[in-house]
Amino acid sequence: MEMPGDKQGEVYALSLGIFSAKVKGGQGRNMHELGVVFRIIDDLTEVGKENKLEKIHSVTLQLGEVSGVVPSLLTDAWKWAANRTELMKDSELIIETLPAVTFCEDCKSEYETVTYGKICPNCGSEHTYLLKGNEFMIKEIAAT
Repeated sequence: MEMPGDKQGEVYALSLGIFSAKVKGGQGRNMHELGVVFRIIDDLTEVGKENKLEKIHSVTLQLGEVSGVVPSLLTDAWKWAANRTELMKDSELIIETLPAVTFCEDCKSEYETVTYGKICPNCGSEHTYLLKGNEFMIKEIAAT
């Protein structure tokens, strides 16, 4: 990835779509988030090498409301794991929550998934599907 400008002391904001996964809930929740964090760190380490980065200051994630990842557990796992790497030591994890939206095939309306679930609040149909809200992506990193 080509970086603009002089690298000495300059902070770069990289917009990335390098990690995208559907994740499932279940038992062993802390281990789940820790495994996700290890995967993010692996991806960011690769980006750091490719771009000769010295320090990642912050990482912005987009996390869908129904992604199956618990933000507080993810943040705790991040603090523990990132501090064990030179590249990401003391880096901030910023989580942007993306709303879950469902589409009704019968009445063609969109509605809030978390509030109403699978049943359309407008017509009562079960012919619905999730439009968005299960995303999990690295959006941006700030690095020098």
